[in-house]
Amino acid sequence: MAGEYISGAIILGAAPCTAMVFVWSYLTNGDPNYTLVQVSINDLIILVAFVPIVGLLLGITNISIPYDTLVASVLIFVVVPLVAGVLTQKILLKSHGKEWFKNVFLPKLKPVSIVALLVTLVLLFAFQGQNILNNPFIILLAAVPLVIQTYFIFFITWFAGKRLKLSHPVCSPAAMIGASNFFELAVAVAISLFGLQSPAALVTVVGVLVEVPVMLSLVALANKWKY
Repeated sequence: MAGEYISGAIILGAAPCTAMVFVWSYLTNGDPNYTLVQVSINDLIILVAFVPIVGLLLGITNISIPYDTLVASVLIFVVVPLVAGVLTQKILLKSHGKEWFKNVFLPKLKPVSIVALLVTLVLLFAFQGQNILNNPFIILLAAVPLVIQTYFIFFITWFAGKRLKLSHPVCSPAAMIGASNFFELAVAVAISLFGLQSPAALVTVVGVLVEVPVMLSLVALANKWKY
């Protein structure tokens, strides 16, 4: 069980943030173009590096890795949404124009991302609620290092950005994307590899439990420190 708890933490840490950083950036008035570039780079990193990194680190813990499951998870949760987004953008730009896309479609789409996040969280906790209630000490053991690393990465990136004289709309999403994780992918991979009720899946759900309130506190901090 200890090996599976560690595996869950590895999977969570190896998944850099993509979609959720748009929410954090929006809440801190971040530069949307810069945020898009960051997310694009993280998508490329996931496509190239996620499978070998997870395979390597889980292999060190002597856990047999079905690479086909890892590859399938990346295809379903990264490649398919990415392709769908690109095609949607091209079709809407061609049919309605750039101004409509920016001023009408995107503003209407933003609330959908918040609703989708809430639905995802409700479903995750519905499936893992009993596990969370039955293992409070394990939850605490998993949560403490996750909280520490999230704040640690944020502060390093934030003060490095200020030292480099980055503007607040750039520094803020840069710090957010460094501290955040692609927990949707991590949960899906953990469930695919170890099962819905596994310790690994529980750790990734703890990551969600910790990340959302911690990131909202960092959003408040970034807004308070606006310069």
